[in-house]
Amino acid sequence: MRTSVWLVRHGQTRFNLEQRYQGLGDSPLTGYGRLQVEALAARLRPVPFGVALVSPTERTRLAAEAILAGRAGVEARLDAQWAEAHQGRWEGLTYREVLARFPDEARARWADGLDGRPQGGESLAEVHARVSAAWRRLLEEHRGGRVLVVTHATPIQLVLCACFGLSPAAHWHWRIDLGSITAIDVYASGPIVRMVNEVPRIARGS
Repeated sequence: MRTSVWLVRHGQTRFNLEQRYQGLGDSPLTGYGRLQVEALAARLRPVPFGVALVSPTERTRLAAEAILAGRAGVEARLDAQWAEAHQGRWEGLTYREVLARFPDEARARWADGLDGRPQGGESLAEVHARVSAAWRRLLEEHRGGRVLVVTHATPIQLVLCACFGLSPAAHWHWRIDLGSITAIDVYASGPIVRMVNEVPRIARGS
């Protein structure tokens, strides 16, 4: 018996395009982001999901709605444990703006590794703890199923680290692009990666 998990990162938003920190906050999808969502929906149309777990942001909900459109009997559940790292007062700022406004806080965050955080935000250790709990619950509650998870880069990176016994500090080694798919089949003997960071091609003329 295997549990097949398909992890999807949302399409490009304006904050993504402008290279601004974006965690629990939201910004509108760009035109390219909407095309990415359409490409994800087309790529995943043949996959018969039984359930969808969705981070509760607009950008992830829009991706989930497109992927699940026209499917009968697929339950979609908003799950805050699959949210992106909360960026606190850095939300909506560029890295240069953070350095200009909060230089001491920025230096302290990167120096503290797993435990560094922006004021009002989450550390990587905290994000790792909640994503690990979400991953364990998914495998317990949906054993033998085919599960869609619509989420963000950091949770997908942390799941991959967990599958291979890597420290969460190594998460940045996994490239997870906007509008990408990562699929993992989990057996009793361990996980087998089907794909990492597959970005569906946008149809010509879209």
